[in-house]
Amino acid sequence: MGSFSIWHWLIVLLVIILVFGTSKLKNIGKDLGGAIKGFKEGMTEGGTAEANKKVDDAAKQVAAGQTIDVQAKEKS
Repeated sequence: MGSFSIWHWLIVLLVIILVFGTSKLKNIGKDLGGAIKGFKEGMTEGGTAEANKKVDDAAKQVAAGQTIDVQAKEKS
């Protein structure tokens, strides 16, 4: 009773196909796949050249003994 058998999952799958139809399930799969692909691309683009340049410039300033000027914002 603790785990579901393969027959249980096949019946659940059959009911889902009957309720939603294969075309809707295919569209949901495409949308989900596109969202995952976009998320992966966004994660790889996280380290862009501009962001890396800013980090490198800040590291050079710290190594040279210069202070880094930042703007503090008040929390409202």
